[in-house]
Amino acid sequence: MPDGITKVTLLYDPECSLCLRCRHWMAAQQSLVELEFLPANSHEAKTRFGQVPWLDEDIVVVANTGEVWAGSAAFIVALWALRDWRHWSYRLTGSVFSPLAERFFLQVSKNRHWLGALLAHDDCGDGHCQLPHKTPYR
Repeated sequence: MPDGITKVTLLYDPECSLCLRCRHWMAAQQSLVELEFLPANSHEAKTRFGQVPWLDEDIVVVANTGEVWAGSAAFIVALWALRDWRHWSYRLTGSVFSPLAERFFLQVSKNRHWLGALLAHDDCGDGHCQLPHKTPYR
């Protein structure tokens, strides 16, 4: 990673339950740089980052230094920003794991709505969990 990165902005799909879960998980982690989460379809995202071609198509990470990453590279930078996951960001960019990580993150990204529906569930407060009504397999 380039020197001088003190903040990263993660632009995510707010209509994707998997993306929302990841966003909440990341927000709960200790970070080594400041994290900002911004829905990719928001007015603020379009105003600040409207020139980014992948803005509404994939996860995008923008550093305070101006670097922009999308797709699998954005996933790696997001891990790099987290204290307990930075070592994994370096491992996943090494020659052994890089091709595997790229394919994995590509598949997760392409199937994020399906995966989100698979993982989503109604509140289990009464002890009876149910699958969501609108899922790809119903």
